[in-house]
Amino acid sequence: MGLDEHMHDVVVVGGGIVGLATAREILHRRPGTDVLLVEKEVEVAQHQSGHNSGVIHAGVYYAPGSLKARFCREGAARTRDYCTEKRIPFSDTGKLVVATNPAEVQWLDELTERARTNGLTVTPLTADALREREPHITGLAALHVAATGITDYPAVCRALASDISAAGGVVRTSTAVTAIAESAASVTLTLAENGWETVESARKVIVCAGLQADRLAAMSGLNQGANAFQIVPFRGEYYRLPDTRHDLIDALIYPVPDPEMPFLGVHLTRTIDGGITVGPNAVLGFSREGYRKGSISLRDVASLARFPGMWQVARTHWRTGLAEQRDSLRSQGYLDLVRRYCPELTVDDLLPEPAGIRAQAVLRDGTLVHDFLIRRTDRTTHVCNAPSPAATSAFPIAEHIVDLAEVAT
Repeated sequence: MGLDEHMHDVVVVGGGIVGLATAREILHRRPGTDVLLVEKEVEVAQHQSGHNSGVIHAGVYYAPGSLKARFCREGAARTRDYCTEKRIPFSDTGKLVVATNPAEVQWLDELTERARTNGLTVTPLTADALREREPHITGLAALHVAATGITDYPAVCRALASDISAAGGVVRTSTAVTAIAESAASVTLTLAENGWETVESARKVIVCAGLQADRLAAMSGLNQGANAFQIVPFRGEYYRLPDTRHDLIDALIYPVPDPEMPFLGVHLTRTIDGGITVGPNAVLGFSREGYRKGSISLRDVASLARFPGMWQVARTHWRTGLAEQRDSLRSQGYLDLVRRYCPELTVDDLLPEPAGIRAQAVLRDGTLVHDFLIRRTDRTTHVCNAPSPAATSAFPIAEHIVDLAEVAT
């Protein structure tokens, strides 16, 4: 299709929760805007948005002043409002972050101050108070975070897709972007759809590609040289407790996280269907979209091997990586992580549950990107790093993206 025949106002790439919320935000601000959202999978929410623990995060962990800290608290309230509006189930379960050794107690004190700096009301608990609140959980101290909850994020994504269609936008699935070409006046996308190649053009393009973010950023010339980043996939493996254990906890139970890593540790999470999951760990993945254990993509492995930042991560965090791989291979090792705060669980309690994959951006020097990362050209805006708590933060992230993209111009 030639540029003189038709040009969209905006094309959004990616049918996860951030892309969907962004397309919806554009149509909310400017009714009648020509918005096309393309998603390479057959349905929306097939990757991070549909493979997560379902938690509505409160914003405890994030560095004060960071985008995550700014957006998570507001996003949690907006998520609850949207779920209420759309009659999507959610529950305000609360969360306990449990310290099981003296070093964790010290970090828990720092975490308490960080949470309060971020505007959250949190309550420190002694070991006795923890045991009284959660009889099956043990620790030296804990932090109660009342503002944490759970919901059904795939249902949220489906509702957002319906909103886009109802507002006149188009959601086109089974459509992958294979090339991006930007000129002074427009952006041309080459699309692969059902074995056919088509071309669409737009005044602005917003890319929310998750596990493929680095590759699409490269198509726009935004991932080169010293500023290069790579998406490193970390498998988050889960188990589910049997029905007989569904009264084990009332709140979500988290360990104290490693402050040097962007992961929250293996936790017990109530799910919106009434179950309890155990996980996730953080195991280096050898396939960005391979959810089955042992999945390998030669393309993805080659990308990891060629990227200098990956080798620096390996040198810096090799002990943590080996421990994660060991516990992934041995359910007993995985169980030992949980038994630090829930000693009564046994290997027989760990039932199979689908894995998730975190799209973690790593810079060329080996830095793990902790905050949301967005890069731009004149006519494209790329969300380069948006792992957890992106689902919780989707609505304010979308507003921020639309502001940066200057869609009205």
